[in-house]
Amino acid sequence: MSREKDIAESIIRELGGKENVVSITNCMTRLRVLAKDYDKINYEALKKVDGVIKVNEEGGELQIILGPGLVSKVAGEASKKIGIKLGDAQEIKAAINEKNKTPFKLLLRRIASIFIPLIPGLIGGGLILGITNVATKFNWIADKNLLAMLSLFGSTIFTYMGIMIGMNTAKEFGGSPTLGGILAGIIYNPVLADIKIGGSALVVGRGGIISVLIAAAFASWLEKNIRKRMPNSIELLATPLLTILIAGFATLYVLQPLGGFIADAIGKAVTVAIAGKAGVFTGFILAGTFLPLVMTGLHQGLTPIHMQLIQSTGVTILLPILAMAGAGQVGAAIAVYVKTKSKQLKKIIEGSILVVILGIGEPLIYGVTLPLGRPFIGACIGAAFGGAFEALKVVGARGLGISGIPLAALIEPNKIIYYIIGLIISYIAGFIATYLLGFEDPVDEEIKDTQPFSFDA
Repeated sequence: MSREKDIAESIIRELGGKENVVSITNCMTRLRVLAKDYDKINYEALKKVDGVIKVNEEGGELQIILGPGLVSKVAGEASKKIGIKLGDAQEIKAAINEKNKTPFKLLLRRIASIFIPLIPGLIGGGLILGITNVATKFNWIADKNLLAMLSLFGSTIFTYMGIMIGMNTAKEFGGSPTLGGILAGIIYNPVLADIKIGGSALVVGRGGIISVLIAAAFASWLEKNIRKRMPNSIELLATPLLTILIAGFATLYVLQPLGGFIADAIGKAVTVAIAGKAGVFTGFILAGTFLPLVMTGLHQGLTPIHMQLIQSTGVTILLPILAMAGAGQVGAAIAVYVKTKSKQLKKIIEGSILVVILGIGEPLIYGVTLPLGRPFIGACIGAAFGGAFEALKVVGARGLGISGIPLAALIEPNKIIYYIIGLIISYIAGFIATYLLGFEDPVDEEIKDTQPFSFDA
């Protein structure tokens, strides 16, 4: 039996058996489960399953952190064993929404559901585009045809991202994905430039992602209300017709201008905060507080802001700053490795450090710095210094992707060196802060059953 099958079977057993699992899906590092009866779950045994880094319960959803690569394989094996479709999360969404009805939390979950499916394309396309930009700058590839093809592969996700977001938004709000895509297409259609409202020509793509989110959500609400009131004999024809017409006019006259106003305000606020006189302080605070933000799930609300900045200015100057959070973890973990006498803790760090350098922070967060307490604070301090430097140099990323070293491929070519220096600053500052703060060195047998984060640790 493969390791992945063994892990999947062990997890299912500790979840209370396959009959106790309602739905199962996964993201980049976590197996996300909804159970019928949470009292049947053996949490302590689940934490001790081979490969499990951490077990969390958030808003009614059980999150089993396994790390990148392993999680997708275990998820596949678990779905086969249980006999349910992987990623079919309608029941899990309904149950989570019922338990987690605060408007703000529901908004964050909706944002995550809209943008998480795009992450593989954003990472793959962004890396291709970043590598192509670097290769062009330094003349590494002489074949212009090859460069054009690589640029095509990398840029396609960003060219049609608005349509995908429109479809995902409509799906999330209970509408028809196709109609959401059509509303997004209206916003980006070149024909807009030939249309005048109030004597002024409309601007193609004005408001970008923000306008798409507003228009697609409105169209979904409108479609559901029209369908409820439409006689069955004409519903199939009338609902999409009226939805497109009404939502289309509403988009041109109201929703796109509103989205444009919000997008402009966001862009200006971010630029003033980071590129202005107080930019270094802003970068210090943003990077230093990003890890706690991730743990609360609030970071999900930043995704549309990143995308909007990229569409409106060509880069997001937020992402390089926030990426320093992972670098602070690396420095903190190295300090722990140097000071600890625990062989198990050293083994965890040795097995996780490369993955974190490459942009996946959960193994160190949940396996090392968070359980120990003070090293987590040291990591945040290290991140803050790196973030201040990134803000000082106004480093921008041309796409979204995982942080760490791989993000360098997405940085503006003339500022890659500043991004690398920022990482090194965070490594060093995280190491020094953690070394000075110290920590209570755990006994080896305590490592597997680590305690929750405490400022007194």
